[in-house]
This record gives sequence, structure tokens and C-alpha cells, in this order.
Amino acid sequence: MANKQYEIIKRLPTVQEHKALWEAVGWGSIHIEMSGQSIAGSLYGVVVEHEGEVVGMGRIVGDGAMYFYIQDVAIAPEHQKNGLGKLIVKQLLDYIKERRHENGLAFVGLFASHGNDAFYEQFGFKDHSPVMTGMFTVFE
Repeated sequence: MANKQYEIIKRLPTVQEHKALWEAVGWGSIHIEMSGQSIAGSLYGVVVEHEGEVVGMGRIVGDGAMYFYIQDVAIAPEHQKNGLGKLIVKQLLDYIKERRHENGLAFVGLFASHGNDAFYEQFGFKDHSPVMTGMFTVFE
């Protein structure tokens, strides 16, 4: 990771940290109250700090036993390409491996930003089409 000092901290981002990173990576604007409610419903999260500022985040939502969803993995653009995304995803996957139900499978899902498929494939994520497809809808 370059010559910069980074610290990964096991905690959820604050609403303001979440908003700043969300917007910095180009995901649009986000409603603060909605963001706060969403973060509060998370199972687990991590942030990455550099010189006291949060420059990365990731979190997990789901039922905590069988279904886990990796959400909001984001690194501030000026700190990308330093291995921080790998650190975050590794921490999130370690949490899932430790917390999943001991007698069953853990289904772990995520949506990757365009062009980031290869990044997640290194952790074992695959496109399972045409047998299975990912789908979603958005209510506005």
C-alpha cells in the first residue's frame, strides 16, 4: 500500500462519512435520514482511516446466518489503487466466515460497479448466468 499510513477500523461509517464517500465515488447524492436508517440496519462494517480521515468503507447487511450482502465498498478516489478495497473485502468476508451458521452454507452477494467484476472474482465471486441471474428493482 504505497507509503501512506492506513488503519482499518471495525465499525460502521457515520452518516456523514457514508455520504461523503458515496458522493466521492460518483454514486450520486443520498438522503441523510435514509442513509442513517440503512447503516443502523447493518450487521457489520469497517472503515479505513488516513491521517484521521475516513477514506474507505464497506459493510454487510443480511440475516446473519445464511444470507449476507456486501454493500457500499468505496474508497475515496485519491486513495484508490493502494490495496484498500482488498483489505475491506477481506475483513468483510472474514466476518461472514466466522458468523455464518455452523451447519450450513453462507450465500454472499454483491453488486459490482461497472468494470470491477475482476476485482471481486479474486475473492471467489462469479457470474452464475445463465443458470442464475441477479435482478433488482428500485422504487422511487
